[in-house]
Amino acid sequence: MPRATKRRRKNRGMPPPASFDIDTLPSSSNLTALEAAAVIRRTPGALEQWRRDPNHPLKWRYVDGRPLYRVDAVRGYLAGCDKATKRPPPHNARGDGRAARP
Repeated sequence: MPRATKRRRKNRGMPPPASFDIDTLPSSSNLTALEAAAVIRRTPGALEQWRRDPNHPLKWRYVDGRPLYRVDAVRGYLAGCDKATKRPPPHNARGDGRAARP
């Protein structure tokens, strides 16, 4: 009786950095999910989760049943992330503009 073959599983890890420069591509170019994940340095599984949220800032479209990301959408997402990662200045707990005394 032959042994059962192992089921191949998807590689769910972080893809290697992109081998291309996203700034040199035309804005109308499409990226696969793996290429987009490599550019923004996330796992393909994270992009899959994000596609379940229709209001996610990274936009995609399906072509022949496969999700594709436009280069201008990826650039816009990265630009929005740069703005979002800057922390606001700390505020005091009093709310009246005076600092708390130690």
